[in-house]
Amino acid sequence: MTTPKTLRQILNKLVWDEREAISDYEVTFIHRGVPGDQKTIPCRIITQIGSSWFTYQSEEESAIIPFHRILEIKNVRNGQVVWGKRP
Repeated sequence: MTTPKTLRQILNKLVWDEREAISDYEVTFIHRGVPGDQKTIPCRIITQIGSSWFTYQSEEESAIIPFHRILEIKNVRNGQVVWGKRP
C-alpha cells in the first residue's frame, strides 16, 4: 500500500483502516470561542469524511470541520505528528 499523501487520504486511513489503532490518534483544529481558539479531539469520534471536511460526534456536541481548519494530526502513543499545517 502506498503512503497517503492528502489530508483526506490520511484521515481515511486512520479512521477506516483496521490495521491502524484509531485510539492512538488525535486531530487538532481551529475552533473559535474555546481557549486558544484550538480544539483537540480523538480520531475515534470522527463519524464521516468528505472531500474537504470531516464530522465528529461527542457526548457534548457534533460538528462539521473543514480541512482548512485542521492544524495537525498526531499519534499520541509515540508523539509523532502525522500531518501538520505549514506555517
